[in-house]
Amino acid sequence: MIRVLLVDDQALVRAGFRMILDAEAGIDVVGEAADGRDAIDQVRSLRPDVVLMDIRMPELDGLEAARRILADGAAGTDPPHILMLTTFDRDEYVYEALRAGASGFLLKDTPPEQLVAAIEVVAAGEALLAPSITRRVIAEFVKGGGPKAQAEFPRLQDLTAREREVLGLIARGLSNAEIAKTLFVSETTVKTHVARVLMKLGLRDRVQAVVLAYEAGVVTPGDTEQ
Repeated sequence: MIRVLLVDDQALVRAGFRMILDAEAGIDVVGEAADGRDAIDQVRSLRPDVVLMDIRMPELDGLEAARRILADGAAGTDPPHILMLTTFDRDEYVYEALRAGASGFLLKDTPPEQLVAAIEVVAAGEALLAPSITRRVIAEFVKGGGPKAQAEFPRLQDLTAREREVLGLIARGLSNAEIAKTLFVSETTVKTHVARVLMKLGLRDRVQAVVLAYEAGVVTPGDTEQ
């Protein structure tokens, strides 16, 4: 059973999501919050697996709430996976939400079946990283002035040549199956490489791997398939 906390300042939106999720046998909506501060408190008391959270809210927005929730995890509490929501597909906060550690990003008008699938994906420890999100990360990367010095990312030196290659393919938005096909290896082997990349770099998921890869110059926007 996947425990979900709904966070949105609009009661009607929360009610709509609850109606969709309550119909799913494998999902349990354990609570609701109307702003970021309430979300932080409820995460601490309810311990959800996934937080479905709006980026833009009064009092404390979803971006800062995500940072604080995941910071609690750094202090020793196992944090939930955060799935960010917005009304607009060009939300200026998307890049920062991904950098903060959000596991995915969805539009509020996402079809019900895609919403359910997204929750299942992030609950399983994967990242919801659609090609459109990859392109947005790249666009923000370019706007931000390009890569930083690789010296700022010393853990990259711990990667083997194959792991570095896998990191580059992750950054291009490829799935495990697509990486396996590209490298002519099994999907199980790819999963092992991905897990080692995340562990060695101290990352939560593929989303953070994409951000780091572009910031460190492991790949450049021209390397990415649109």
